[in-house]
Amino acid sequence: MRKSDRYRMVLERFEAVMPMPRTELHYDSPYQLLVAVILSAQCTDRRVNIITPPLFERYPDAANLAAADADDVFRLISSCSYPNNKTKSLIGMARMLTERFAGNVPDDMDSLLDLPGVGRKTANVILSVIYNRPAMAVDTHVFRVAERIGLTTKSKNPLTTERELVKNIPRDKIARAHHWLILHGRYVCKARKPLCEQCEIREYCRAYAAADNTTDK
Repeated sequence: MRKSDRYRMVLERFEAVMPMPRTELHYDSPYQLLVAVILSAQCTDRRVNIITPPLFERYPDAANLAAADADDVFRLISSCSYPNNKTKSLIGMARMLTERFAGNVPDDMDSLLDLPGVGRKTANVILSVIYNRPAMAVDTHVFRVAERIGLTTKSKNPLTTERELVKNIPRDKIARAHHWLILHGRYVCKARKPLCEQCEIREYCRAYAAADNTTDK
């Protein structure tokens, strides 16, 4: 199967079964989503959604979080992974938002990457979800699923995967494709035991074809 055909058919099927995919992180503002995404590093969205309501009640905006006591923030997020580092990142991020951006989450990659705790994946989530930009955040699900399906070549570099996906996915579908791949990897194309018989795109999947001993080049 040609790669262009695989992209077209996979995206068409995703669009049919998940026309309006959304992040599973709960948020009411760009600031809240940024906090949630920073917390989600190596932590489940379910856990983050348990942590954030009391955190947002106490620190509803960047100005409040910038003035927070680190021990109090640590207490509120202690059940997530790496709470020490995330406490420092959250307070540092909030201070920079307050001092440099008037408390507003910036809408460009360079400014986002300047914020403590924000890497390229987090920046792309903000650009995609908040600002509807054609940005592809590559987390472990996207990285694994894209290669397994056959959308990308085998790589150890998430940036290579990001660039290949952005190059081949129509610009108006990139933001949704980010969610399609994450949700597919989370609930169907699982790392250890993919649920191939429940998969809506298995007939277009390179790994499924190989396991079925069919010809797929």
